[in-house]
Amino acid sequence: MARFFVDYARQPTFEETSDFRSGLEERVSAYLSRHPDLATSMRASQFTFHRRVAVGMTREEVTLLVGAPAATTEEVSQMADAARQFWPAVGRQAKEMWTYPGGWSLYFDGDRLVDLTVAGKPPL
Repeated sequence: MARFFVDYARQPTFEETSDFRSGLEERVSAYLSRHPDLATSMRASQFTFHRRVAVGMTREEVTLLVGAPAATTEEVSQMADAARQFWPAVGRQAKEMWTYPGGWSLYFDGDRLVDLTVAGKPPL
């Protein structure tokens, strides 16, 4: 939603939202059929039901669910600024950060997602 709003300066219509969900469903189904080991694992629910990014996912899995990042960086100072008070914990493993509209920052160590933060939102 945030990316759509940034790109088009409006909320998506019902049809656009339906098309997005349908496309996501097709991508997830195709991915799980190519990765049967994941399809039968506990992590499969992240794809089939929740459609959410979760710590431990690969870069490919993250991109499948949320698309390409708006920006990436390996700059420690930029990652620390984005993570704010969480940087001491995040910084132990984070080697790269992907950012998305809406204040989302995803932190990777190699191919694995190790943490994420959302600016301007209260913690869960």
